[in-house]
Amino acid sequence: MEQMSLFDQGEQSVPLASRLRPKDLEEFAGQEHLLGRGKMLRQLIERDQISSMIFWGPPGVGKTSLASIIAGKTKADFINFSAVTSGIKEIKDVMAHAEMSRKMGVKTVLFVDEIHRFNKAQQDAFLPFVEKGSIILIGATTENPSFEINAALLSRCKVFVLKALEEKDIVKLLEHALKSPAGFLNQNVRISEDQLRAIAAFANGDARTALNTLEMAVLNGELSAEGITVTNEGMEQCVSRKSLLYDKTGEEHYNIISALHKSMRNSDPDAAVYWMERMLEGGENPLYIARRLIRFASEDIGLADSNALQVAVAAYQACHFNGMPECDVNLAHAVVYLAMAPKSNALYVACEEVKADIRERKAEPVPMQLRNAVTSLMKDLKYGEGYQYAHDSKEKLTRMPCLPDSLSDREYYRPSGEGAEFDVKRKLEEIKAWKHKNY
Repeated sequence: MEQMSLFDQGEQSVPLASRLRPKDLEEFAGQEHLLGRGKMLRQLIERDQISSMIFWGPPGVGKTSLASIIAGKTKADFINFSAVTSGIKEIKDVMAHAEMSRKMGVKTVLFVDEIHRFNKAQQDAFLPFVEKGSIILIGATTENPSFEINAALLSRCKVFVLKALEEKDIVKLLEHALKSPAGFLNQNVRISEDQLRAIAAFANGDARTALNTLEMAVLNGELSAEGITVTNEGMEQCVSRKSLLYDKTGEEHYNIISALHKSMRNSDPDAAVYWMERMLEGGENPLYIARRLIRFASEDIGLADSNALQVAVAAYQACHFNGMPECDVNLAHAVVYLAMAPKSNALYVACEEVKADIRERKAEPVPMQLRNAVTSLMKDLKYGEGYQYAHDSKEKLTRMPCLPDSLSDREYYRPSGEGAEFDVKRKLEEIKAWKHKNY
């Protein structure tokens, strides 16, 4: 007799992510900003009043599942269409069918998965039918629709931005998979809370990845009379990293990002790259690290090397384009550059001192000379009186004060003189000397 594996029987041969696709909004995980009680998209779906729309978000956040829920709720004909396998001919056939249905009083909802894969001509084929209401178009895309979808078509669609799932949402989804009859309810799976969190961390906001990883972990679990036990050794194989996983929301998360920041501040590229890789190996989103580098570039380097900000922003874009694991070297490029750049916290100090004054002092009105007199009443009230146009002077400078009188003695930005900020400091000193002399 041929031995059967755990997933060889009936529905169990269907991937877990497909078996657990939500059938209604109550089963849907995440996207509370769109689907919470009283939110617009939820109401549109529940009332069957949807209009043409675009779902934009990373993979595995529920774009196709939302379309499936709409298909179950709407009284209209629902057509599922893939931009990967369809061309102009298929579009025209579907449009002809939709136009015929419209004349018979039946709406057609057309879901186009990966709509960004259609070229301009293919997208243009939808436009007249969307305009006259033959179809209600729902497009799903992982790419920015501003760049990937024709402006004319995009202007007729409401864009809903779906966010990467939070770790708690994915853990909840995994727990549901263990308890659901369509999941592992009858398998008596033993898996720890730490292991579930490890899967959620590895999934990086992608529900499909999380469910596929859970399925693989269970499939590679230890079988016994009591059921299936997921081991740490099996988990290591499934997530391709150590079972000693980095907690992205706990103390270790903040300890390591602090270590990265302070290593760069201390101009230690070896330590900085080490802590960066520790975060990546622990499942941290590379875009989070890139965002921290962008902050560091202005907070700890600033005008001492303005290229630092450009390098950090470029690293963020590279992480977005490449993803893991390829983008680690892009991050390392930025981390080492920032570590070796001249340091100045003058911008950070300026911001903090300004915020302190705003909090502790009364909110001063804008001086009259800085106000625009756009109406005759404003002119009568002396808006703009005393304004001096800097371009009219040889030095491109005026004596006009720009701070409120109560703050006239304050100096927030004090350049350090490090790196390129040396020239900035000298220029600022010259400006202040000129103003003092000509006051």
